[in-house]
Amino acid sequence: MSNNLRLVINNSQKKIEEKHFFEKNELQIILDLYAKMVSEGSWKDYGLSISSKQVSFSVFKNATENALYKISRNFKPKNKNLKYLITDTNGKILKNSFNLKDLLKNTDWKKL
Repeated sequence: MSNNLRLVINNSQKKIEEKHFFEKNELQIILDLYAKMVSEGSWKDYGLSISSKQVSFSVFKNATENALYKISRNFKPKNKNLKYLITDTNGKILKNSFNLKDLLKNTDWKKL
């Protein structure tokens, strides 16, 4: 009999999958705003865009037009204030913040 047995343990950590979507509470905040704006007649439709860099909630006045605004979450922002963005149809950043709730609460959508 041989006493040259070795125990090999694989301690490599499994890569945790990155989430490429809004968190549940973030989506709830956005959908609450969306419901309010639809009831006021300001917004009519929405769409979602998902990539490895960001997820966006696009807001439309009419389904056939370009998005009025995009509410986006960057997954790896270069600056913490660029985590959440509100952009226009051309991609110009209108507002940004590190906190989604404050960003949406402090936005005057009629003046934007």
